[in-house]
Amino acid sequence: MNNYFNHIVGVLENIMKSEKHNIEQAAQLLADHIKKDKIFYIYGPGGHSNLASQEVFFRAGGLMHASAILDEGTLLSSGALRSMTMERTPGYGKIVMDDYQLKSEDLLIIVNAYGINSATIDAALEANKRNIKTISVSSIGHAKDTPKEHPARHPSQKNLHDLSDVSVDSKVEVGDAVLEIEGLEQKVGAISTFTNAFILNSICNEATNILAKQNIQPPIWKSGNATGGDEWNSQFINRFKGKIKNL
Repeated sequence: MNNYFNHIVGVLENIMKSEKHNIEQAAQLLADHIKKDKIFYIYGPGGHSNLASQEVFFRAGGLMHASAILDEGTLLSSGALRSMTMERTPGYGKIVMDDYQLKSEDLLIIVNAYGINSATIDAALEANKRNIKTISVSSIGHAKDTPKEHPARHPSQKNLHDLSDVSVDSKVEVGDAVLEIEGLEQKVGAISTFTNAFILNSICNEATNILAKQNIQPPIWKSGNATGGDEWNSQFINRFKGKIKNL
């Protein structure tokens, strides 16, 4: 437990030191977008990467403009092995983009620990074609250290961080798991969920701070389990109902 805690803290400190500028750039993009009262999309193409889109969607303290792309194809709830197959299927990312009707001048945050699979790369390539601004959160080191012939890779062998307007490096090590236990061959203790959550919340928090300094108060979710939460949120529901697919 101590080793796991120290490793997580170490990675987060590394992100703070080396990715602060990129997080601030991403936050500025997001703030400029919300200033136009436009929703933004978060897509985590791949098994546990889907958790990233849920992290800032419909979340207490989170921006109401967030629209999570929760496609059943890669959700683990539809079958873990099926999810892995779908994320490796060329062309699938485009289908998802079509389904959510992303168009020119939208803003898309793509989160994937490895930044190499077909669904991820197709989403990024399609965003570029459609003039959609993109922010990516992925491990640059993991992508660079993954062989070009690896079966998880997109046929183009491209990396997500090379296709984004702003890229934030999550610093996830190859294989995600970080702890060695004596007598075990395989490491334990994945960290990508921690790093993704920290980066995404940091981007959203910084964007909110930028707007507040401009005397703009974007609608923020309040927990429905807190006193007055339902009443607070009901002020804004009609503003987003019908615009955000999974609301």
